[in-house]
Amino acid sequence: MRAAEDIILAPIITEKSMQGIKDKKYTFKVAKDANKIEIKEAVEKLFKVEVVKVNTINVRGQLRRMGRFEGYTPSWKKAVVTLSEKSKPIEFFEGLM
Repeated sequence: MRAAEDIILAPIITEKSMQGIKDKKYTFKVAKDANKIEIKEAVEKLFKVEVVKVNTINVRGQLRRMGRFEGYTPSWKKAVVTLSEKSKPIEFFEGLM
């Protein structure tokens, strides 16, 4: 069993992800090999909330150029976590709104 800190890598703070907070949907960057069950348990352990649903998205790396050289940015995995109605909100995101 991996530590929760190894599964949840960082919060994703964009305009679209901040709009989801009203519906208790929070977006995180997660480990590429983590599954939905591990993500759910990690969020519940780290933030002490009740998770109802987890949606995951594999984000492909984008082509970038620097002069005549080109390469791809790293691919990564994103998770959108939905909390239950009776669950408290995550405090980290409250100060950003």
